[in-house]
Amino acid sequence: MEIKSMSEFNERVMDAASPVLVDFFAEWCGPCRMMAPLIGEIAKEASGFEVYKVNVDEVPEAAQKFGISSIPTFVAVKNGSEIARHVGAASKQVILSLIEKAT
Repeated sequence: MEIKSMSEFNERVMDAASPVLVDFFAEWCGPCRMMAPLIGEIAKEASGFEVYKVNVDEVPEAAQKFGISSIPTFVAVKNGSEIARHVGAASKQVILSLIEKAT
């Protein structure tokens, strides 16, 4: 699910009861587009955590909050705090290892 505003980001990510994997991306980013099917697959299979996409061009405040300077960046968040981060395209195992650190 794509987050469209900072208030939605705060509600779904920062105030989430369960761990969250956030995919910071942009439409114009080739590696981001390449990762989209994999992130969709992870979201469908998710158990015990949520997966959200944040377009850095549409919700720049969220990107600033986490100091995102390169995309794609994947951040595992638990109780409003960053637990783990990976910058750049990655395998499913690498992405899942981020959320494992938060569960």
